[in-house]
Amino acid sequence: MRHTVATMTNPLLSKARTALVIGGGVAGPVAALALRKAGIDAQVFEAYRPGTGSRGGPLTLAANGLNALRLVGADVDVAAEGIPTPRMVIHSGSGKVLGTVESDPALPAVTTVSRGRIAEILQARAEAEGVPVVHGKRFEGAVDTGRSVIAQFDDHTTAEADVLIGCDGIRSAVRRLIDPAAPEPRYTGLIGLGGFIERRSTEGPAVPDTGGAFHMVFGRRAFFGHIGDGTRTGWFANLPYKRLDRDDLRATTYEQWIARLRTAFADDTGPMLRILDHVTPEAFIPALPLEDLPHVPVWSRGRIALVGDAAHATSPSSGQGASLAAESAVELARSLRDLPIAEAFTAYERGRRARVERVIAEAARTNQSKAAGPLAARFRDALMPFFMSRFATPERSAWQHGYTIDW
Repeated sequence: MRHTVATMTNPLLSKARTALVIGGGVAGPVAALALRKAGIDAQVFEAYRPGTGSRGGPLTLAANGLNALRLVGADVDVAAEGIPTPRMVIHSGSGKVLGTVESDPALPAVTTVSRGRIAEILQARAEAEGVPVVHGKRFEGAVDTGRSVIAQFDDHTTAEADVLIGCDGIRSAVRRLIDPAAPEPRYTGLIGLGGFIERRSTEGPAVPDTGGAFHMVFGRRAFFGHIGDGTRTGWFANLPYKRLDRDDLRATTYEQWIARLRTAFADDTGPMLRILDHVTPEAFIPALPLEDLPHVPVWSRGRIALVGDAAHATSPSSGQGASLAAESAVELARSLRDLPIAEAFTAYERGRRARVERVIAEAARTNQSKAAGPLAARFRDALMPFFMSRFATPERSAWQHGYTIDW
């Protein structure tokens, strides 16, 4: 008598064909575009409706981020809206140039755009490629059935797919779902403010065209950055704020913030006060704490995985947040194209963790120099020209900016 043995198959050993992407910032639309390129149908669900999200200050897309965007056909759209930024010039509060960082001309040209605008550009590109982008859908939870995952939204609707990708930022609800013990964001001791100033037709720009240079000033009391193309001026300030009090941040008025900024930069050399003269309440981005996530132990569980700030948030001081998010989005899609779900998530994390955590650690050191006391600031300003000339070179930063994905 012949006997047959029934075998159980693990659904996670099959490849994904459909995906739900939670979040429409940078990581979400790029992930959806890359998934589509990989032959996986994806939908993007964004909590904010068009025009109601954060406008944001200047955000830099480095060469490695633009390389990732190129793979999904979005680099040209972003570059067309941005300010080419081939160099960064570092100043002390006295006006002394501490160093200049030149981009590698062999790599894509670094571009500066508005944080809010880049999300709109990437969402539009995703929709143009046939990816549904659904607005007004705030993620509330998900059920992993073992054979699919069902997302639940605050309007009592659901959506179902083979996998769910959490691209919902540093305070990710998806991260808390897959690991209730996941760490909370770490406050860096700095708050950030900023915005963009548009030239009115009857007046000149707030500052002259900076010629593609993003100027950074280590002021005596705070840090300031600005770039202008003759039409737009993007600016930001980082203020040391030892004890984070979110209620105090929310309660501080626009007029009070401008007064604090004027006091912070009153004794520094540079265009800071002149730029502040042109800031308006409508173009001012209220203060937010600068935060990071040095180490997120769990990036995936079952059919759910994290991408971008949800998995590896670096503080804005790195200049790499959006670029790393784009990289990870493409790398995850490539893994899901080539491997069954479980293996794909493992390969994706194994290939990304060391790189992103190295960038986060370097940004943390930059934050410390921004918040330096008087004595430490003197040492910083004295030693920085030496270190900038030897270490802030295209060759030294190639590991970061020259990174390309073998799609």
